[in-house]
Amino acid sequence: MLAAGGGLLVWLTFPDHGLHPLGVPGTALICLAMWGSRARGAFALGLLAGLAIFAPTLHWSGIYVGAFPWLALATVQALYVAVMGAVVAAVQRPLILRGREGLAALTFALAWVLQELVRGSVPFGGFPWARLAFGQADSPVARWAWVGGAPLVSLVMVLLGTALAAVVIRRSGTDLVALGAAAVLALAGLALPLPAMAGDDATPARVALVQGNVPAPGLDFNAERRKVLDNHVTGTETLAERGEQIDVVVWPENSSDIDPLRNADAAAQVQRALAAVDVPLVVGAILDEPAPEVSNASLLYAPGQDEPVSRYVKQHPVPFAEYVPYRDFFRLFSDKVDLVRVGFAKGEGPRSFEIQGAQAPFALVPTICFEVAYDGLMRDAVAHADATGTPSVLLVQTNNATFGYTAESTQQLAISRIRAIEHGRPVAHVSTVGVSAVIGPDGAVDQPTELFTPAQIVSTLGARSGLTPADRLGPWVEWLCGVGLLGLLLASRRRPGRPDRLEGQTITEAEIHDRA
Repeated sequence: MLAAGGGLLVWLTFPDHGLHPLGVPGTALICLAMWGSRARGAFALGLLAGLAIFAPTLHWSGIYVGAFPWLALATVQALYVAVMGAVVAAVQRPLILRGREGLAALTFALAWVLQELVRGSVPFGGFPWARLAFGQADSPVARWAWVGGAPLVSLVMVLLGTALAAVVIRRSGTDLVALGAAAVLALAGLALPLPAMAGDDATPARVALVQGNVPAPGLDFNAERRKVLDNHVTGTETLAERGEQIDVVVWPENSSDIDPLRNADAAAQVQRALAAVDVPLVVGAILDEPAPEVSNASLLYAPGQDEPVSRYVKQHPVPFAEYVPYRDFFRLFSDKVDLVRVGFAKGEGPRSFEIQGAQAPFALVPTICFEVAYDGLMRDAVAHADATGTPSVLLVQTNNATFGYTAESTQQLAISRIRAIEHGRPVAHVSTVGVSAVIGPDGAVDQPTELFTPAQIVSTLGARSGLTPADRLGPWVEWLCGVGLLGLLLASRRRPGRPDRLEGQTITEAEIHDRA
């Protein structure tokens, strides 16, 4: 009950619920459920907690392809929490037996961050969705992303949870002090000097986002690919009729699933939109290259140019959505793998789109869809852009049509909000069907759109240069947690010269359960 209840509380921190404070009691309950368990029991409890987190959070993944892919994904994600439980038990039990409850509780916090690291890395590049940090975009804790990215936000939240668990287990004055210190640490994020949407140190970038919409939600949204393209052309012409000053127009991922480099009709439509606004245009397109694969690309067009002047190709195609590894094997479990008929190629690296703004040059740093969830990809993209010396805006192009009216779109928007804080830059987040919005460097959302409605957003974003501490220090939080967990493992295996004492008495194995 503790494991399942804690997992459900963690689920409720994510959009569309967004009850971010529940992350503290949620992780506390999971910590209490595993307290003093043997590895096998902790594995089972971790699996149960993981299913309670991921099954409802990732429900959107099966909205049009059925229950099996959704439950398979949720179960695989839950297995990482299960393995974490076994590791925690192996390190924690000896510490508890020797009366080191404080160190035992810390084990859980360090292992949680490392679980998120592994889950977002392997296999096939991992799947870092539904990290604890991504449910904290509205929390004061989110500001810690400026220092240590998403891993530090997760760590602070779990430290709060483990401190609360320690108070429940022992109810001592020391534990109350630890809980208070953890709360002060969380609230200290409010003092971090996050930049505002615009300021004297920012370059004004007048950016327009076009959400063209699709004929209907679902997997068949691209059955009318020309209609999707036409929708974005029409939206751009509507934008031009408003007569606002604009520096650049951005279309989302899949806005042209007809290759505009090889199809004259699609190329003519892009040129029609380009002529209407007479400013650079960024198009999300599927390119029929390199054969036999295709590419998910972001193309920068300039007025008067028939061909793109720059392009970015998605570096991390999504397994089982944009390519299928070991197709014959996975077909044994579901024939849905054959919905992905052609695999997507990997891009070669980050790009920076240079835009000559009305007041000063700036750059757009493109990422496509789920790439926004990957720490390393985002850090590399920002570092590449900053090396040019041009102030930049982060650009997230996505297509949420295949997830219907679910929380996937708002969950992704929350990830972009954490990235804005982490990298100290505004984010232009544009989707074919919504939710599109502009996001300030402090994570604040402006002009969010509704799902499955045509919309145009125009906003002045403050393009910025320079690197945040999170950019400069990289994955220091995960390294710290790894070293810390290794130290606790060694401490748990050390043979003391005399029994450790707690409150004047040695603690027996039977007392572990009494204290829990």
